[in-house]
Amino acid sequence: MSLRINNGRVVDPQESTVRKTDLFLKDGKIVGIGSAPKGFKARQTLDATDHWILPGLIDCQARLRDPGEPEKANIESETEAAIKNGITSLCVPPDTQPPIDNSATVELIHHRNEMFGHQARVYPIGAITRGLAGEQLSNMASLRANGCIAFSNAKSPFASNLVQRRAMDYAAGQRSLVIIQPLDHDLLGNGCAHEGAIATRLGLPAIPEAAETAALAKDIELVAQTGARTHIGQLSCARSVDMVRRAKAKGLPITADCAMHQLFLTDHDIGDFDSNMFTIPPLRSQSDRDALREGVADGTIDCLCSDHQPHEVDAKLKPYPSAEPGISGLDTLLPLALRLVEEEVVSLPELIAKLTLNPALILGLPGGRIGIDEVADLIIVNPESHWICSASKFISKGKNTAFEGWDFHGSVTHTLVDGNIVYAA
Repeated sequence: MSLRINNGRVVDPQESTVRKTDLFLKDGKIVGIGSAPKGFKARQTLDATDHWILPGLIDCQARLRDPGEPEKANIESETEAAIKNGITSLCVPPDTQPPIDNSATVELIHHRNEMFGHQARVYPIGAITRGLAGEQLSNMASLRANGCIAFSNAKSPFASNLVQRRAMDYAAGQRSLVIIQPLDHDLLGNGCAHEGAIATRLGLPAIPEAAETAALAKDIELVAQTGARTHIGQLSCARSVDMVRRAKAKGLPITADCAMHQLFLTDHDIGDFDSNMFTIPPLRSQSDRDALREGVADGTIDCLCSDHQPHEVDAKLKPYPSAEPGISGLDTLLPLALRLVEEEVVSLPELIAKLTLNPALILGLPGGRIGIDEVADLIIVNPESHWICSASKFISKGKNTAFEGWDFHGSVTHTLVDGNIVYAA
């Protein structure tokens, strides 16, 4: 397959440039930029005039609910949502049912994506302990050999700090990436809202910042002890950003991300018990939100993710403390990201790097670059399109959005994976 894309504004996150040029694709690779290689003949041409050409987005945290929770979503529905929203790679946490702690589950996910998926790349993250029980280490070598890109215990606690240290030692020996979401489960308790005036006024069980920062302090110390390359996921508060910033300054092998909704919403958005705002970690204060944005701007936060958690309608109809946490984020990842550029938090190339190049480098994945011989995972975006967010129009099976009625700009017109057009609006 050979393809020419004409007159697009190519956003190159590696070079931090935006330039109008043509791209030439063949056999799944980018073979020419600006001019075609000798003997190139395009079988198809796309006109990208006044459109951006970006690397396909890499979502480093997205739950597809498959296997185990078909009432919420599945690989078929969520990979379709991904490609139609410009996400060409999805990294799946290990807390599926059953957990991703054995080769059979990894193979099942790959098999289901080949049979029912919509050509988005799906990358399983392996469970670092068996059954995510936090007690016995999983066979990381076998999981890695079968395609797991990193290891995590998701939101499940370790039985002890000693187990966590042994897990990180083992991962370091395997030269594998460890992904940690810092949560002190004793401090988390049955909380459902940020500890502050809003939780007090609404009478909701509170989650203190220390539920994250106390765990993060321990995690950073274990990184220093073990040398394990570690990615800290879903930061939510100002002190966490400062702790990661200081750890990086000391040269520790740490990277970090935050969920896109944390950059726009605060605990004030809970309103009158809107369960679509219930997340773990919770929506925090305005000052926390601002600190997260500063972390994005100065590079402390390397990646942005959807933290996609689709739910069936009933899961969010329960009283706020009993509702299931999480936001369906695939359909809003790109438009929210573009808002950060509109609001001058980051430049467009810097933003795209946090959605493409940086996760590719951290997780060891193809994509994230626009260069000769790079894989042709690309999206074409119309930056001038205007639309109103409506869950009823979501491609994802999960309609639990916190952004109903928001005014967005930017939409995907084409998605290419391995140089093949897998979506055209």
